[in-house]
Parts: sequence; structure tokens; C-alpha cells
Amino acid sequence: MLRLAYRVAKAGWSELTMLPLKAAVALGSSGLGQPPRPDQLWKAFGIVLPIGLLTFWAIPQVTLVMSPSIDAWLIRKAPGPIARGDLVSFTLSHPLAGPKPVMVTKQALCLPGDRIDWIEKPSAMTVGEWDGWYFCNGKLLGISKPYGHNGQKLDHWRPMVGTIQPGTAYVGSSHASGFDSRYYGPVEIGRLKRMEKLL
Repeated sequence: MLRLAYRVAKAGWSELTMLPLKAAVALGSSGLGQPPRPDQLWKAFGIVLPIGLLTFWAIPQVTLVMSPSIDAWLIRKAPGPIARGDLVSFTLSHPLAGPKPVMVTKQALCLPGDRIDWIEKPSAMTVGEWDGWYFCNGKLLGISKPYGHNGQKLDHWRPMVGTIQPGTAYVGSSHASGFDSRYYGPVEIGRLKRMEKLL
């Protein structure tokens, strides 16, 4: 026990004696034991601080897209009303999305007043199950699947009316396995943030 305490004290003393030298390096000296050069330190600040501030400002301005269903890596907020085909981001709360709300990015594919048609057909994936086929103004938007890639059961949306209701939008993508309005229905437009692709 005494030997351990001795080693700790010795290591601490060694670090303490190195403090002046480390401080000199921090103040811009060219190496340990060299005199400090504060002008070098200020030059370093002049380079590092603007880069740091620019990064601090830029990071919240862009969003990294983690979904393979969207053809974009980096997006940012874009002002203006949401139009058909626009990228939109919103917070999704759904049991299949995980225990906590997640930010997702989709496309606005069918807008208020557009005709939405839904047809059920026997599933091409699973015998005895049914797929939902969704059309907006006669154009196929996507086909639901009875099960997800992890084997979880997927219940598809069953529209009760033939048009997209005011204040909502059908969101999705061209990806066959995308988790979108095929499963949770239209999303309130007030929850959507219009985005644009950077990369």
C-alpha cells in the first residue's frame, strides 16, 4: 500500500514539475524548455477561432441524411411553401421508429386536395397477406409490405376518403422499403420543414 502511494506521489510530482514547461508550449514556445512566444499564440488564435466559430455556425445549418430512401447526403432548411416533390423533414413518433421520436426526411408526394387512391392486392412477398397500392392523381406512389426487413409486422394505411385532407401531405420516396405514409398516413403540413439538397 505504501509502495502504491509512493508511486502515485512520484507521478504527481513529475507532472507538477512539468507544468511550467507545458505552459510555455501553450504560450507559443517552439518546444519544451524554449522561451514563450505569445505572438505565435495570437497568430494561432487568429486562425483557429474563426474556423471554430464558422464550424459552430455551420453545423446546425445542415442535416445529415441517414436514410437510403432519399437521394441526398446533406440537406438544409429552405424557405417557401411546400410543393410536390420537395424534400421535407419532420419528427416521427411511431413504435416501429423506436422508443424515442426521430427526425426523418421524405418527399412531399401528394398534397391537400389531390386525389388519393388505394387498392389492396395479394402480397407478392407473403402468401395470405395483402399489400396496399397508393396512387396520387393516378400516379403510383408506392406499395406497402406486410413485414419489415427485421420481420416486424407492418400495418398499412387505409384511406377513408378519396382526397388528401386540408393541412396534410402524403410523404414518401421511391424506395420500396421506405417507412412513410404508406404505414402512418398523411402528416400535418405544420410539422413539415421544407428542405433542399446540398450534397
